[in-house]
Amino acid sequence: MKAALYAIAAALSAGLAQPGVAAASGIDAQLSRYAAQARAADSGFAGFSVERGAQLHTQRFAGGKPDAPACASCHGADPAKAGKTRTGKEIAPMALSASPARYADDAKVEKWFGRNCREVMGRECTPLEKGDWLSFMRAR
Repeated sequence: MKAALYAIAAALSAGLAQPGVAAASGIDAQLSRYAAQARAADSGFAGFSVERGAQLHTQRFAGGKPDAPACASCHGADPAKAGKTRTGKEIAPMALSASPARYADDAKVEKWFGRNCREVMGRECTPLEKGDWLSFMRAR
């Protein structure tokens, strides 16, 4: 028992057992990929913005109609808290701090970007928008 506690303490001090480390490396790889795509689309790409990601999260689309959706319509204004679908099903928090494993699977991230961007924005998200939004989720 004592040896196991020493092993855990050693892993923590070495940074090997920190919550969210695996997820952070997944989100880092995704952000790197989106940065390369954004740079290919615009040579003036200067990096992602947490502020633009926050604005994207709360922005209503569909021409400014009052009932137009925003990411926050289902995911909530505070991504560190649970959201709800229109049918009342709970959605786990989106913030990396609250759901450390949420962004570990690239295929799932792309699947949900595809579905949600088309539903909310009426189009695919750009690599810049994906990177900005992920940067916001990472900062929360």
